[in-house]
Amino acid sequence: ILRQATSRSLVLMDEIGRGTSTFDGLALAWAVAKELAVNVQSLSLFATHYFELTRLADLHPHIHNVHLAAKERQDSITFLHTVQPGPASQSYGLQVARLAGIPQPVIHRAKGYLSELEQGGRPETSGQNQGQLFEPPAAEPNPSDSHSELLAMLAEADPDQMTPKEALALLYKLKSQMG
Repeated sequence: ILRQATSRSLVLMDEIGRGTSTFDGLALAWAVAKELAVNVQSLSLFATHYFELTRLADLHPHIHNVHLAAKERQDSITFLHTVQPGPASQSYGLQVARLAGIPQPVIHRAKGYLSELEQGGRPETSGQNQGQLFEPPAAEPNPSDSHSELLAMLAEADPDQMTPKEALALLYKLKSQMG
């Protein structure tokens, strides 16, 4: 697409970069969207869950955000199939999962995890950690080492499994503990 698109092209892209690590995917989606909009100047529609991409509209006057309207009632959702200006105000992943038939106990558990993640935590890390069956227990951080807690947090983080929101929350948490 990037090699063949021109200013007369209509380019439709869906979830570019979602099949790789969060940061790689976001970086790739950002670069492709910017290339199409700024350099190629094609008419492009970009479907994405990377909320960070909505910032491109603030940086480039010919980039615009739109979203599909939805109406939420308690724990259900109705998609209205109308396009509205601006980025979506929230994600409807749990409601869509319910529509797809995910069992209610799993949805309920996901809500709890989501709440923890939105507050900068990671699910199931507040309780007792059993460790791995065939690995020796991790060495206790040296309390005299002022960076040991930060290093432990970094060692525990798996960027390939984090959403952009989780990664940003971790970054803020690390920064606040530094100083």
